[in-house]
Amino acid sequence: MLVGVKRSDISKKTIFGWALYDFANSAFTTLVVTFVYSAYFTSSIASDEISGTEWWSLGITLSALIVAVLSPVLGALADAGGHRKAFLMSTTWLTVVGTALLFFPKAGDVGLALFIFVFANVCYELGYVFYNAYLPEISPPAKIGRISGYGWGLGYLGGFICMLLALGCLIRPEIPWFGFSRDGGEHVRAVNLLVAGWFAVFSLPMFLWVPASLGNRSTPSPHPVRAALKRLGVTFHEIRTQYRTIFRFLIARLIYNDGLITVFSFGGIYAQLTFGFTMEEIIVLGIVLNVAAGVGAWVFGVVDDRLGARQTILISLVGLTLATVVAVLTPSKTIFWAAAIFIGLLAGPNQSASRSLMGRLVPKDKENEFFGFFAFSGKATSFLGPLLLGQLTTIFDSQRAGLSSTAAFFIIGGILLFRLKVEPSKH
Repeated sequence: MLVGVKRSDISKKTIFGWALYDFANSAFTTLVVTFVYSAYFTSSIASDEISGTEWWSLGITLSALIVAVLSPVLGALADAGGHRKAFLMSTTWLTVVGTALLFFPKAGDVGLALFIFVFANVCYELGYVFYNAYLPEISPPAKIGRISGYGWGLGYLGGFICMLLALGCLIRPEIPWFGFSRDGGEHVRAVNLLVAGWFAVFSLPMFLWVPASLGNRSTPSPHPVRAALKRLGVTFHEIRTQYRTIFRFLIARLIYNDGLITVFSFGGIYAQLTFGFTMEEIIVLGIVLNVAAGVGAWVFGVVDDRLGARQTILISLVGLTLATVVAVLTPSKTIFWAAAIFIGLLAGPNQSASRSLMGRLVPKDKENEFFGFFAFSGKATSFLGPLLLGQLTTIFDSQRAGLSSTAAFFIIGGILLFRLKVEPSKH
């Protein structure tokens, strides 16, 4: 059996390298999924904004379904084969390639744009399975909340800086940098190239500074696929019977995360179509929200370690519900700004505390498998939120009607989490 690095031997450089991966990959969520490319797709690639919203919701839905199917299997395969780091590198570079290819689809290329986006988004989400599985190994139990928050905080900082670069170099200038043109939205499509380069460069410390042995504490199987499928069945049975706290937590997260995914996937689109935001205003909104989310993740990381991850998640869900309702009902652009900032402030803590709670609960030597199911819980029904938003938007010809559905996911998930008694597993 291969021996992993002891927690006492893990350096600050290792933790920083791990956290920098959040710094690297957040640009994809911020600029591609939430603000810039999603808004460009609905307004410029699709034939009209309503059908564009529906097509985008279907793209998010398909991505979620594929990730839900693959994440537990690949998590088990990484444990059985002892290749977590190789899996993380592969999904990272495939995401980088897919993101760069998003530069090429133009107006009317709906099918091509969605195909490339789904490919990149699936690879991105699968990478998080292997990345998150490192958390309980590099974090002492008493500091897992703040280290998770440290990662999320750096992530939002990365999204903020990359957004500033996109605004200053490509979106705002009359003559965009690097020879790009405004004709055909080339300067907006070039944002994808910026994101791809950003992700490629800043993911390198993760691969250079985090020891591979952290992800290879088990003896690799000579038949990894067969072993992975066997372990997957055993793990699912264990989660339902021996780790019922984890099972109930994953059910709650399965629901409330649907609301969060929907908000992330349609935040920029909602601002553009309902409140008339320009592309420049959408990017400014993204910058402000990333600052708010980064501050929230850092501050609530300390709250997480003191009050507990469950309580931190519950606080965030109450705030997210109230802010979403305000964003749906208000006709005021100013009040919408305030609600959006509040959502950003609480989104980071929600994600960070969910990850740290899972890190506290997961049994030793099964991080990949259990975080595979963690990813599954984040995607298994996550098609419901975007799909429901898209359908309600089409039926009522109103994005307000569509966005209103997200509050229900926060409320139901919060109720299930409130009834959960958390008893962390010991590492």
